[in-house]
This record gives sequence, C-alpha cells and structure tokens, in this order.
Amino acid sequence: MAHLKWPAEDMLGPVIDALAEPVFVIDAETHALAFNAAARVLAPTLRIGEPLSRSLRSPDMLDAAMRVLAGGNAEKASWVERLPLERWFEAHIAPIRFPGYATAAMISMRDLTEAHRVERMRVDFVANASHELRTPLASLLGFVETLQGPAKNDPAARDKFLSIMREQAQRMARLVDDLLSLSRIEQHMHVRPAEAVDLTMLVAHIVDTLTPMAEENNIPLALDLEPNVIVPGDRDELARIAENLIENALKYGQSERGPEPVEISLARKGVTAVFSVRDHGPGVAQEHIPRLTERFYRVDAGKSRAKGGTGLGLAIVKHIVLRHRGRLGIESALGEGSLFRVTLPAIDQAQGK
Repeated sequence: MAHLKWPAEDMLGPVIDALAEPVFVIDAETHALAFNAAARVLAPTLRIGEPLSRSLRSPDMLDAAMRVLAGGNAEKASWVERLPLERWFEAHIAPIRFPGYATAAMISMRDLTEAHRVERMRVDFVANASHELRTPLASLLGFVETLQGPAKNDPAARDKFLSIMREQAQRMARLVDDLLSLSRIEQHMHVRPAEAVDLTMLVAHIVDTLTPMAEENNIPLALDLEPNVIVPGDRDELARIAENLIENALKYGQSERGPEPVEISLARKGVTAVFSVRDHGPGVAQEHIPRLTERFYRVDAGKSRAKGGTGLGLAIVKHIVLRHRGRLGIESALGEGSLFRVTLPAIDQAQGK
C-alpha cells in the first residue's frame, strides 16, 4: 500500500537534516515519510514509503508509535540494538497533527550507549573497590579480635599477627593512593601538560630507584636511553608511567629460563618520543591484552595481590598517556614476554618547539 501523502512532506527533509540525532517521520500506517542523515546510519536499508518495522526491530517502540498515531499523547520507549554492537536508545514519539489530514508522528532517537557504558563502569568500579578493601579490612578486624582475646598474652603470635596487619594496612594504603591518583588524573584529562621534561634523566632516575628491586629479583636491567629527549608534560605523572611499567616488568616478567634482562629504551622518532619496556617473562594470552588497562583487571589475581598489586597500575598509565596526547601499545604472547610501548609528542630542541 502506497504511503499517505502528507502536506508538509517536502519540507521535512531540510528541517530534520539539521538535527544531529536520528529522526524518523512516519504516517498513520508507520510508513517512512522522511528521515535524516543520522537515521540513515541507524537504518541503512530503510526507504521512503516502507514500513519502519522492516528496518528497526523494536516492538515496544512501534507499539508506542501506533498508540500515538491512534490519537494518543507523546510517548517514550527504549530500544536496545544487539548487533553488530550493543547500543541503547531512547525514542521520543510525538504526534504531528494538521486539521483535515491524517496524523503523522516524529520519532527522535537519543543514543544512551555512552551513558550506559559509564554507569556500568561506575557500578563495576564501586563493586571492585569495595571488594579490594573488604578483604584486608576483614583480616585486620579478625587479627584485632584475636589479639584482644586468645593471643592477648602470646608474644610470638602477637608479633606474627602485627606483621600481617601491617601488610594488609599497606595494601589498603596503596589502593587508596592509586584511587586518588586516578581520580586526579581524570579531573585534569582535558588539560594538556606543557612543562618541558627531560625524559631521559627522568627514566634514568626511576631506574636507579628500582635497581635494588631488580637485584632482589635477580633480574638485570638493560638500558638504551637516547640523551636529551625532551617532552611536554607533567614530571610526576611521567615518572609514574616509567615506575609502573618497569616495576611491573620486575614483578611479573621473570623468565623461567633463568635471569634475562628487562630491556628499557627511549629514543626520538621524528616528532615523537618512544619509551618502551620489554620483559622475557611468561607473557599474556591474546584475549587478555585488550583488557589489561581496565581498572582492577588482572590476568592472575592471586599473583598480583601477593606481589602488592592493586589492579590499577596500567589504568593509571593509560590515563596519563591519554592526558599527554600519547599512545600506549601492548604486545605479548605466551612464553615470549611482553612489550609496553609509550609514544609521546616530543619537543624539538633545535627549533624550540
């Protein structure tokens, strides 16, 4: 059945094309009268005169549209697109009425995907942070009760329990410090740091501070640092990048074949500075790599916690790199170690920029 000609149909295209969100206009039988460019992306197979149901599989939205077209007031409906990617939309359906003509309706779609993603991240973050704090808190409370009761007059037990309590308190302190650091970085994500930082000297200093840890783990450090690599940035945050990546390599990059070096390099490449840390440890399976920078994501949670990890280190690195308008690359394979590469804008000393 041909769609009902509506008197303002020729005017609808230019009007709704000016809107950024997807907009569909349908007649009394839900045939498409007009739709804008954003709607074409959402429903690429839809044609003028065709039923909207052929392209948008949303019974709730179409039912609401039928009620509006039957004389009802404006309504809202939710729609979730599952494929090829999961997306959430809120549809606002409003009647368009002119005396003497059949009712039409305008459907405007608001994309709620990002809001849902952020809310899910917030819920996951609160749940994970609560879980990470609950375990050491439970341990502390248990040991306090023991020291007040059965071990009250047992010096050996008291010393043992106090040592464990100190470790748990330090774990909570590290977690709170990392949470605060991440929060501060996110608050200033829109502000690009501009102070000139000698990245060569900074990395060399971090290596010096972590040398005792390398010696304790029997891991040699192999350095290849180009001199006078200057980048615009925040010195403390850039130090955090180097510290986190090198420390992770020392903690988790031990080779089963015997002592193999953690390779640390820094060089200018065109208008960028490239800092990389490579270890020869067990490596990471490919399915884990895209998630390594998620908050609290761990490949081996038990091993991470045993080594004092909070699960936030790589998330902090990623956010600092993004704030500095750089890129973080991760390459790894099981049994072949891992490579973490940070690419940052560099300052051309010769030209002063």
